[in-house]
Amino acid sequence: MSTPTRITQADCRALDAQDPLAPLRAHFHLPEGLIYLDGNSLGAQPKAALARAQQVVGQEWGQQLIRAWNSASWIDLPQRLGAQLAPLIGAGADEVVVTDTTSINLYKVLHAALHIARSERPQARTIVSERSNFPTDLYIAQSLCQQLGFELALIEPDELPAWLQPERAASVAVLMLTHVNYRTGAMHDMAAITAAAHAQGLLTIWDLCHSAGAVPVDLSGSGADFAVGCSYKYLNGGPGAPAFVWVSPRHADRFWQPLSGWFGHAAPFQFDPQYRPASGIARYLCGTQPIVSLSLLQCGLDVFDQAQALGGMAALRKKSLALTDLFIALVEQECAGHDLGLATPREHAQRGSQVSLTRPWGAGADGQDSGAYAIMQALIARGVIGDFRAGGGPGSAHLDILRFGFTPLYVGFEDVWQAVAQLREVLDSGQWRQPRFNQRQAVT
Repeated sequence: MSTPTRITQADCRALDAQDPLAPLRAHFHLPEGLIYLDGNSLGAQPKAALARAQQVVGQEWGQQLIRAWNSASWIDLPQRLGAQLAPLIGAGADEVVVTDTTSINLYKVLHAALHIARSERPQARTIVSERSNFPTDLYIAQSLCQQLGFELALIEPDELPAWLQPERAASVAVLMLTHVNYRTGAMHDMAAITAAAHAQGLLTIWDLCHSAGAVPVDLSGSGADFAVGCSYKYLNGGPGAPAFVWVSPRHADRFWQPLSGWFGHAAPFQFDPQYRPASGIARYLCGTQPIVSLSLLQCGLDVFDQAQALGGMAALRKKSLALTDLFIALVEQECAGHDLGLATPREHAQRGSQVSLTRPWGAGADGQDSGAYAIMQALIARGVIGDFRAGGGPGSAHLDILRFGFTPLYVGFEDVWQAVAQLREVLDSGQWRQPRFNQRQAVT
């Protein structure tokens, strides 16, 4: 039996030398000596963003003042950015707007979906989502259930097929899922699930926060009904950058979204006291737009325009899978014996652009926790930035997670080697047991 070939640092350098996407890294500000594997929480800064901020604040706002709504085309920025983002998520150019936050946009589309469902299938009074869905999605759903008289059913992923059978689906109004799970990186088959849901009369809402810009998405081709997502992760829009909302054209004009602000009016500068919704996706706008933040997002989207000439989302997906495959293989090669498990699916079709390592409760320095938080803090101190997501505590099936995001626009293969080498040092040395790494900060 042959011995598996060990992966070397030279192997990783060779992969970087052959990487057709490597030139895109030059578009980002990446501090010297830092390996950034947290683009699934906050993307790196495009180099163009600083100059763009100075232009918007110094010239457009500073010199043109109120005139910039016209002269700098501030007024249609949500639609223009939506058109630029649309190809990344398989949408039409006039089907997306960039506006508000993911939570607010989810409120809009879930409210609309529930009213559509109530008019078509009044007996269906349940929203189905995963127990491990991102909490803000669940909180918004809980709020709407209280307001509109629905109930929320939280399920495990393996329970989903049963809920799409006729006897259970009859009670379901909306299926609300995140395409790529924020904790594990597991990815749903959007087209297959949407088709199964539609076969039972259910509407679908997809959260694309961990998908947009990282994995190919085809909202139109999959037949989805509604989608929302943020822009500050893989789209590199900056902290708190506005989110986006997509509504299938077959639904866009069917219902007023509940936050009927003046920017969603058919003619906002007629100052009509009676609300008349704009046609199409424009009605999903609400109040006055955050122009500075919107303008910075354009810098991130411009890099994707550059990527299009290098193979677009297909090339980015190929590199993403190669990076995550490499990380998994190196962790198993270099970090064996340190109680690390793998929460992320190995199957390519089921994996987003992150790898989540697990640690069991009781493996921490005091035997009372997993030690995962301290391990991540020690790793960050060495210049490798990932993040930590807590599990459910002792006896829970939900393990603590060390989470690493791989943004193919700027992460290289030797970065992966260096990150795992630092992780091995943290584990082998026991450095993570030091008290300073066990002091919890507000943001983990």
